Amino acid sequence: MKTFLVGFLIGIVLLPAGFYWYLRSGNAPVATSAPPMPLEHFLVKTAIHATIDRHEIPIQLTNVNQDSLVAGAQIYQQDCSVCHGLPGQPPTAIAKGMYPRPPQFFRANAKKMDDAASEVYWKIKNGIRLTGMPGFYASLNDGQIRNLSALLENAVSLPPAASAALKNAPAKASEAAPPASKHTRSPHKRT
Repeated sequence: MKTFLVGFLIGIVLLPAGFYWYLRSGNAPVATSAPPMPLEHFLVKTAIHATIDRHEIPIQLTNVNQDSLVAGAQIYQQDCSVCHGLPGQPPTAIAKGMYPRPPQFFRANAKKMDDAASEVYWKIKNGIRLTGMPGFYASLNDGQIRNLSALLENAVSLPPAASAALKNAPAKASEAAPPASKHTRSPHKRT
């Protein structure tokens, strides 16, 4: 029993100490171009789904009609398209540089979303930490979030008016960043 207890205590101390050393060593992948950490996908997906299941607001998208889909398309093209794309357009430079890569909802071979409307609603409203997905709770009202959720739920079979609203997108994010001056100092500080 004494050997088990010593091994257990060493495990409790060594595992966190080893993880801390890994993080402090500078070997942990923090750049968006770096491969994921071991078990990163599993841990993040598990946490996201458990949180959404726990806090899920059971909503049903009622009164989904052409007007609500057009309203959702207008919000999408203004607030979401720079990351999640538009029909017939390649991913923007911003989307290409994000990790994890944001889903492209209107790509040619897109399928109907697997997420329930309430899960889409929750993600839009609350955002997802460490993914670049902001929460829109402070900038969109409940009706706007519902319209956007309805648009995404029906993305593969939109009426012509909603598709047209998506194609009337504002100016796209620049595909190329301006060249950096060789003589400017980096504004980034180590924290």
